[in-house]
Amino acid sequence: MTYEIGRLNHETLLGPIAAAEDALARLDERVARSEVGPGFAERADFFESVSSMWVGGELVHIEDLVLHDAQMDIRAPSHELVIAHRIVRTRRRISRNEPGWAVSRSGIMALAGVAQETSVEADPVDRGGEGVELDLVDHDALSPELAEIEEVLARTKWLVDDNELSARNKQESELSVGELLIRDPDWDEGERIGEWLELAKRVERLPATLAAAVLWDAWEHLEPLQRQHWLGQVLVSDFLRSRGKVRSHLLAYAVGLREMPRERRRARDRTTRLVANLDAMSAAAAAGMKDIDRLTLAKRQLERKASGRRTTSSLPVAVDLLMSRPIVSAHMVAKAARITPRGALNLVSELGVREMTGRGRYRAWGVL
Repeated sequence: MTYEIGRLNHETLLGPIAAAEDALARLDERVARSEVGPGFAERADFFESVSSMWVGGELVHIEDLVLHDAQMDIRAPSHELVIAHRIVRTRRRISRNEPGWAVSRSGIMALAGVAQETSVEADPVDRGGEGVELDLVDHDALSPELAEIEEVLARTKWLVDDNELSARNKQESELSVGELLIRDPDWDEGERIGEWLELAKRVERLPATLAAAVLWDAWEHLEPLQRQHWLGQVLVSDFLRSRGKVRSHLLAYAVGLREMPRERRRARDRTTRLVANLDAMSAAAAAGMKDIDRLTLAKRQLERKASGRRTTSSLPVAVDLLMSRPIVSAHMVAKAARITPRGALNLVSELGVREMTGRGRYRAWGVL
């Protein structure tokens, strides 16, 4: 299975390309200069994770995801919630690395957990006489102990070989029965990833947004990974960061894809799909701009309520936490401010933040 770029309909793509380039540039500049930029980048990880699961046909509540990230689950985490949290951790890991690290073979293999075949040969190193003293060690003093160890290993070698053989037979039997139900042995992830990376090199001559749209369309077509299809959206965001289009943060691309109808994202015509991918970037940038405006206004209102307090007040800590998370609980505020849960409830009541869950016992607040 290959993906050919072929001839692109530039007349149809020119308008969406210009709109996406302009929207992403404005968002990048706004996030870099905004006082709520770091908080917006952290919140984007959660919104991107939930939107990515939604695009894949799974529903995860933002409240459960935030509480699970803070290790304060109120119920047993579901399989979908664990995957969503992995997306959050993957985005954080990519953000800590250099731009473009994820869009490399080593980066993709590390993020996907695919083993790479490497051969390491030990070359002789001339130490320049540094190891001469090692030859002076008397090995005869250890000969009796080493002989006993070798004798024990020789006596128990048959047991180790028998265990390895039984484990190998068990693995083969599981692969033939249970593993085939959830994994295709003919699905060569390494080869498909290699094809996608070769395409990433060929699209370098295209504009950043068009190249990212082509890469996402190729990811949908090639399906390099059987179980982690969501990784393609994160890779596209890192590709835009490596091209210098969005340097301030990792774009929440799935937030824009969520706004696109499925008929456009899954259309048979490739030009229609590319236009939808470009419009998704514009939609993600527009959502980001609205979120920054909302966060800026909310922070100013909360800072007015916290002004005039003593220097040891915990209100500024609560304000920073509210800006960095979509939803917070009393235990999260208590942990961040190092106060009691009762004191955290008093802080939240003083700030006047809206309660989001509607519960009587386990409540949570946030700025959405």
